[in-house]
Amino acid sequence: MTHLVNYSGLKGRRVAVTGIGAITPLGKTSQETFRAMVAAESGIAALESIDTANLPVKIGAEVKQYNGEDYFTRKETNQSDRFTQFAIIAGDEAIREAGALPYDKDRIGCIVGSGVGGIITLTNETGRLLERGVRAVSPRFIPMMISNMAAGELAIRYGFRGTNYVVTTACASATHAIGEAFRQIACGHIDACLTGGTEAPITPVALAGFHNMRALSRAEDPDTASLPFDARRSGFVIGEGAVMLCLEAYESAKARGAVILAEILGYGATCDAYHMTSPDPEGLGAARAMALAMAEAGVTAADVDYINAHGTGTPLNDKFETLAIKTALGEADAHRVLISSTKGVSGHLLGAAGAIESLACIYAMRQGVVPPTAGLREADPDCDLNYVPLTAVKAEVNIALSNSLGFGGHNATLCFGKET
Repeated sequence: MTHLVNYSGLKGRRVAVTGIGAITPLGKTSQETFRAMVAAESGIAALESIDTANLPVKIGAEVKQYNGEDYFTRKETNQSDRFTQFAIIAGDEAIREAGALPYDKDRIGCIVGSGVGGIITLTNETGRLLERGVRAVSPRFIPMMISNMAAGELAIRYGFRGTNYVVTTACASATHAIGEAFRQIACGHIDACLTGGTEAPITPVALAGFHNMRALSRAEDPDTASLPFDARRSGFVIGEGAVMLCLEAYESAKARGAVILAEILGYGATCDAYHMTSPDPEGLGAARAMALAMAEAGVTAADVDYINAHGTGTPLNDKFETLAIKTALGEADAHRVLISSTKGVSGHLLGAAGAIESLACIYAMRQGVVPPTAGLREADPDCDLNYVPLTAVKAEVNIALSNSLGFGGHNATLCFGKET
């Protein structure tokens, strides 16, 4: 797509995915999460972690029956926000799967995406300030609340002293984090990286804010609340959780006998420069992100087998993302490729969305099955591509794209390749 991208073609080191960890509304491991995606078993339900009596929204996608003390000591639980706890749990699983990393810890990084960081801590401590005064605010308020703490705590846990930071680009955060980790390894700055996204945004103020801007689904039935690409869609369902990936230089991973789950082939990042919350109505920024990822990967539209769409279930996103896919791939390949939004069952994990959707792409390649767009029963004429409605399909997936689009006009696409 030369009209969309001018890419130099410079290639660095190959980058492998050797571990995946997850704690999501669909399961407390990566395998559980993908199994529920494929079965279209929804994680959306009545909210239990907060009192919704005075809130206009009463459903969401929570990590079910979560108790921090199942994973941490009481002291650790009390001194960390839920979003950091999720990141550590997912990170632990990813590291276990990857196995011992035989690299100098100065060359192992940690790059994490989070949109709102410790908003639960912020909400709780603000309440204490207003109710009981200055002395009631915890001295740990700031380190618990700041978004970079997930990356910081993971590095402390494992002694990883390489590149370490948080990416905050709204709903594109995790995809940008994974993409930046890919670049750090490909360029030789580090040899391995723990990366992904984490979010725990389910608070009264977040629900009120998203509701008042008319971004959240207005449905009361959890089964019909998140309807990406469906004519009945009215908004997204807020979710929480974390997914972390262990990335390594491909040749090093191969040499140590690691199981390579997938390869990251390309990454595209662009901005609409259009509006604070609305996507570009022509989808050009998102299309260019896809084109950049494909160009870096050295693949064409004809090579793409699956796209995990951002697919939020908002009226504007789904329409404009459809246009973007057509622009990036061309009409014929856009109608051929399998596309799905897994937000129909997972809800929208905001800054962690790109991480759970990267998981979907990797497992789709490994297991030969594309998860469906759950709930898609009424076709929207503006969304006329193959969104794999209702039921998963078996398919050979060798190349997959994962799209993430965020408030502020942020667009990011990752291109994954199957390990053969």
